[in-house]
Amino acid sequence: MKTFQQPLSAEEEACCIKNMQEEGSESAKEARTLLIERNLRLVAHIAKKYQNLDEDMEDLISIGTIGLIKAVNTFDAAKKIRLSSYASKCIENELLMMIRGRKKKSKEVSLYEPIGTDKEGNEISLLDIIENEQTDILEQMELERRVRKLGELLCTRLDDREREIICMRYGILIPGEEVSGGTAAPAVFIGHGEEVTQREIGAMLGISRSYVSRIEKKALEKLRLGMEAVE
Repeated sequence: MKTFQQPLSAEEEACCIKNMQEEGSESAKEARTLLIERNLRLVAHIAKKYQNLDEDMEDLISIGTIGLIKAVNTFDAAKKIRLSSYASKCIENELLMMIRGRKKKSKEVSLYEPIGTDKEGNEISLLDIIENEQTDILEQMELERRVRKLGELLCTRLDDREREIICMRYGILIPGEEVSGGTAAPAVFIGHGEEVTQREIGAMLGISRSYVSRIEKKALEKLRLGMEAVE
């Protein structure tokens, strides 16, 4: 590692800080440069603590030096603390911001890195999976909305016999009421029961299979029109 100059004594530091107050003068510029150069050892000392994070030491010192420069530029001697104490915090902050920034960037990049292949052999990334999950959620919400609306239409657009035949024909269950019950719209429409053929429905209701078919067709048309009206 590069050898850095020894830090200033308390008296030398105080003198440089005083000279820095003469803004625009050569002595102020020289004092500022001296304060930075003589505190580079402090930068190196703090940077060493972050070597185990697989960071390049030269990069750590460069970033730490930026923190040191900020400290020298903003130091307030009226607070009665040593510049080294104030600079240590500034250097630490600068290094931590750099490390956090790189970690965030690393996570963003990793979203695009291949993590496997799909059924067709195409590479897929974590981002692909996340996007697919988001799409599935939206599709599920839309499906639930349409199912709820269909449940309402079953009870508001169809008469008792039409609703009874449709529910038996397609195994539809409306919780909280009998399949052939009243016309109040259910709060939730769920589930599938056992599907029944037209012939079986006709036998149970004492009507012909063809009559069941006509009722079913009419009821489905009512439901279709009802769904289209809310799309």
